[in-house]
Amino acid sequence: MDSDVAPPSPLTPVTEEWERALCVVAHPDDLEFGAAAAIARWTGQGKRVVYCMVTSGEAGIDGLRPDACRPLREAEQVESARIVGVDVVDFLGRPDGIVEYGVDLRRAIAGVVRRHRPEIVVTNNFRDTWGGASLNQADHVAVGRATLDAVRDAGNRWVFPEQLQDRVEPWGGVREVWAAGSPLAAHGVDTTATFDAGVASLEAHAAYIEGLGWVDWDAREFLEAASRGAGQRLGTTFATAFEVFSMGWGD
Repeated sequence: MDSDVAPPSPLTPVTEEWERALCVVAHPDDLEFGAAAAIARWTGQGKRVVYCMVTSGEAGIDGLRPDACRPLREAEQVESARIVGVDVVDFLGRPDGIVEYGVDLRRAIAGVVRRHRPEIVVTNNFRDTWGGASLNQADHVAVGRATLDAVRDAGNRWVFPEQLQDRVEPWGGVREVWAAGSPLAAHGVDTTATFDAGVASLEAHAAYIEGLGWVDWDAREFLEAASRGAGQRLGTTFATAFEVFSMGWGD
């Protein structure tokens, strides 16, 4: 995997000429650490956005057993999604912390793509790092890589053909996959007007944030740091940065 870091060059605006998006990430809270404000912008434009959580984040609170943590984190994610205008959250139920890239994970994500038929798929950074020495988490890497492959799988009727029943058909209509927060990001979206919604969406993960034990941690301050940097590159106050992967042949 790449360990290079993109230079702080200007960001190109992502296309917003689409109607449906699917967000596939490893854990509840992954989207809220940067991308939720962009999602609030898109739902405010009347676009349809659906969330898919590969795990329920049940290993994320040290002082809470997974069987008790799971429903709490799922409820926080549903509320967090509601704040930014998302009313469908799928949970795939994979074990938190030990997600593995492979055919089985690709199959599960391809099934979600086929059901929801998005034009844009959003995932999280799946590079080795967040830039510099800040190491990425294994679940993020596995899910992002599997999402990229599953989008291609979803369009091929001979890959996972058992899914093609009950009116589910192949779906090759995904134009691009966007990885939020990638150190190789070259695109971005202006989140100035929806920044507050992004903050509120992160704050909805109150039990998780408390369980991390970060002293005097503030969601607004955290999000401002990254969003201002991306905004400077886009020419706005706040922005979310994405690495864009085209799904077109030869692109």
